[in-house]
Formats: sequence, structure tokens, C-alpha cells
Amino acid sequence: MPRFTYGGQALIEGVLMRGRDAIAVAFRAPSGTIVWAEERLDSGFHGSRWARLPGIRGLIVLYETLIVGSRWLVRSAALAASEEGVELGKGAVALMLVITLVAGVGVFFLLPLFIASIATSNVDNGLAQHLVEGLVRVLIFVGYLLVIGRAPDVQRVFQYHGAEHKTINAFEAGWPLEVASVRRASLLHPRCGTGFLVVVLVISVVLFSVVAVFHPNWFWLIASRVIGIPLIAGIGFELIRFMARHRYNPVVRVLLLPVLGTQKFTTRQPTDDMLEVAITAFNSARQGEEETAGAAA
Repeated sequence: MPRFTYGGQALIEGVLMRGRDAIAVAFRAPSGTIVWAEERLDSGFHGSRWARLPGIRGLIVLYETLIVGSRWLVRSAALAASEEGVELGKGAVALMLVITLVAGVGVFFLLPLFIASIATSNVDNGLAQHLVEGLVRVLIFVGYLLVIGRAPDVQRVFQYHGAEHKTINAFEAGWPLEVASVRRASLLHPRCGTGFLVVVLVISVVLFSVVAVFHPNWFWLIASRVIGIPLIAGIGFELIRFMARHRYNPVVRVLLLPVLGTQKFTTRQPTDDMLEVAITAFNSARQGEEETAGAAA
């Protein structure tokens, strides 16, 4: 039976698990029972030869994660809102996603550039500006995680994030997918999205510094922060996969320290009922992958 590289994300009172060709979600319903659903991945690019090319495959995975993951995150939010008598329409959901994407680019890519340019306006050293820009970007990122992590609802999402990590770690270690054994697994995982963002931050500092050397004008400085995002994401995806595969190499262990360390901001120890939800989502995703592999045989 083929083994797949599983990933996932936390939802509101639930977990999404992603395999190679399918995803599964599980939620803790208000009644206390666990409900789940499966969905095949079909972005139009999925399964094509482009989906196997280094650099391109990462963009396809990230695109699918953004679309599918956001859709289920919104559904979980709508489910929680409906309990309070609030309904989220499709227009509101689409507007929310667009605003989030634009705000993310502005805050994490453009704002640090402007702050660094002002802070180093009296310094005749382009490298200094970009080092300051990178530092500002890291501070904004860490500050953002610290601020949102104080909200009680977000803390529960971080607990489900921990449950997702523990379940995947237990599976990769060959442990039984039972609450008692999964609880022993680590909260941290080298393929985590939080760690991926750390790698993206490092790559961005290098790439934007190169752009500044060859095209040190404002047009290219700003344009590179926008059009360079897919390139940075593609490279980051390959690096995070490489480090995850070679996690026991002494050099890679050192490189993984910041990748794993930042996950302590976005994971919390889950309760047993949260672990049950994550295990249900994982088993459902695994079953979906086995059914897909059987149909293709």
C-alpha cells in the first residue's frame, strides 16, 4: 500500500487533513458527536504533469490549500456563527477572503519596505535597508501571532492545530492512531504552515536584496514584493519538503530550529476530544487515499 505525505490545518472546532488526492474534515458538532466529510482534490491542475515539477508543484499545493482550506475554514466559521443566529453569505465570504489576501500582502510585504526606507533614509547603505526590512517583517509576523494568540477562540484553534500535528507525527512514527498514543506525539512538525512562513521570510530577504542591487528604484522594489510572491512560495515549498525529509541530518536539525520554534506560537496542547476529531479526519483522509489508489490499480 503506498504511503502519502499528509498535511492539514486547524478549523474552528475541527480539523482538515490533506492527502495526495483527497481531503477530509471532521468537526465536533454542538451535540457532542463528530461529523466528517471527504472531498477529492481537483483544481484543474491536480494530477497533471505540471503538478510534479519542482517549483510548480508547490504553487499548485498552495493554491489548493488556499482555496479548499479557506472554503472549509469559512464553513466552520459559518457553522459556529449559525449557532449564534448569524449567517455568512457567499458575498461576505468572498469579500472577506479578498480583503485578507490584500491586507496580508500589504502588511507583510509592502509595509516593512516603507518602514525600513524611512528608518534608513539617512544611511547610504542599501544592504542596511533590506536587513532592517527583514527585521521589521519578522517582528510584524511574531507580533501578529502573539496578539491573535491571546483570543480565547484562536487559542482553541491552536489546540486543534496541535491535535493535527500530533496525529500526523504519530502516524509517521508508526504508532496506533488512538488518543493515548497520539497524545505522546510532538506538537511540532517540520512541514507546518507556520514554519513555511518562516522559510518564506528568509527567502524574501535574500530575493529582495538581489532586486535592490540590480534595480534599486521604487517601481521594482514594490513590484518585486508583489510578483515575487509566487517564486518565493515555490522555493519555500521545496525547501520545507527537503528539510522534512532530512530532518535527522545534523545540519538540517539546526536549520529547522526556527521552523519548529515559531510553531510554539500557533500550537497548544489539545484535549482528548480534540484529538478524537483529528484522528477521525486523518482516518477519513487515509481511507479516501486508499480508495483512490485502489481505483487506479
